Amino acid sequence: MTERGYKIDRFRSNDAAGVARLFREVYGERYPVRIVYDPEEFTKAVGRQNYIPVVARTLEGDIVGFSSFYRSAPNQKLYEMGLGMVSAEYRRTPVLGLMMRHLVKAAFTSPGFDAFFGEAVCNHLLTQKGTVVFKAVETAIEVDLMPSEAYEKEESAVGRVSTVVSTRTLVPRPHTIYVPEIYDDCLAYIYSAFDDSRDLKRSDEKLPFHRSTSLAVHVFEGAGVARISVNEAGSDYETALDSEEKEARRKGIVVIQVWLNLAWPWVGACVEMMRSRGYFFCGTFPRWFGDDGLLMAKIEGRPNWEGINLYTDRAKQILHFIKDDWEWTQRGFLR
Repeated sequence: MTERGYKIDRFRSNDAAGVARLFREVYGERYPVRIVYDPEEFTKAVGRQNYIPVVARTLEGDIVGFSSFYRSAPNQKLYEMGLGMVSAEYRRTPVLGLMMRHLVKAAFTSPGFDAFFGEAVCNHLLTQKGTVVFKAVETAIEVDLMPSEAYEKEESAVGRVSTVVSTRTLVPRPHTIYVPEIYDDCLAYIYSAFDDSRDLKRSDEKLPFHRSTSLAVHVFEGAGVARISVNEAGSDYETALDSEEKEARRKGIVVIQVWLNLAWPWVGACVEMMRSRGYFFCGTFPRWFGDDGLLMAKIEGRPNWEGINLYTDRAKQILHFIKDDWEWTQRGFLR
């Protein structure tokens, strides 16, 4: 596809150096996904289908736009759409929207691709508008996900930047999820307009004594974020989480995100314990584990609520649920 002197195309190995240069132009050396700065390793990751990228390439071969699907969840058939950026001189062109359209078309022809989600930044509305066009449904807000330093070259953010999470299903998988009582209204609202069906049942079981807790932890020290997927939760869950919290504090982490599996009848027991420790509701990630994930977060200090700009009424309602839960769970933690 050629448009105004550039072409939207699938990534080629000889594009990798240009991709690294584009990231440096837009973010300097501060982007937390470090592999994009290493052309050789990034090309290998593309070969493994960990990334499915598209680029905007000038007729001379310069890379002036980039976006990608990539694996970021335990479920390898769920892809994230992101890493989208455009060189400054091309931002008044439709290049970003054209790349996103190209990606969505690629999703329908890529093997092992069941669903995708995007994280649209909240320091402006441009990418949020794009997710609406591609029929993705808002399901969560990741509060204070990115440090403002990642946007300092463009001076586009004051304080940490949150993202709106929107998901689109390609291969349906109706199934049962278990709902913690405290989040009845939140989850009923989120799934009321979702594009795949769920049977919502009350979570009322205790943590199983015969299971041992298993956590997958990814730490992004430059961003100040720790992401924890709870693969199994047993009677030792609080002890295991406490250990990871102490390690995160030692590394200067200010945002801890935890995904719980909504297929567990005892997920409510996990939620109750976590809320007592200052964690709060952030929404759901459909198909995160294959089954759906519930995201909870713990943040050092007061979140940058004023920096969250939202495009749709649905996203604003989800933020209302989040802020209410944050205010309740922070009693006794904030001074």
